[in-house]
Amino acid sequence: MITITPDAAQQLKGFLADQGTPEAGLRVFVAPGGCSGLQYGMTIEESAEDGDEVVELDGVRLLVDNFSAMYLEGAEVDYVNSLMGGGFTVHNPNAVSGCACGHSFNAGANEATAQGCGCG
Repeated sequence: MITITPDAAQQLKGFLADQGTPEAGLRVFVAPGGCSGLQYGMTIEESAEDGDEVVELDGVRLLVDNFSAMYLEGAEVDYVNSLMGGGFTVHNPNAVSGCACGHSFNAGANEATAQGCGCG
């Protein structure tokens, strides 16, 4: 289903410990919108919801709802450092195109939900 790199898992563990919620999970989701038709989102949640896929890897939990699961099959959550700061990102083999900012993607038939690019 979805995986997480060891570096991202370490970053997530540290963040959750700092927040006082070491048992919480990272919800990774996909929503219509963005400049390519679909956009990624991530939140911290205490528990899974009915129907969620729960993936436990490297001591962390990833939570994915049914809608998002079909777009995130084979995806990997990573942590990247850049001059603009660090953050979690998704490497998704299902994306056929994406936006320069990396927050929006097209899985092949999402033009109807695409919005103007706000990357700049």
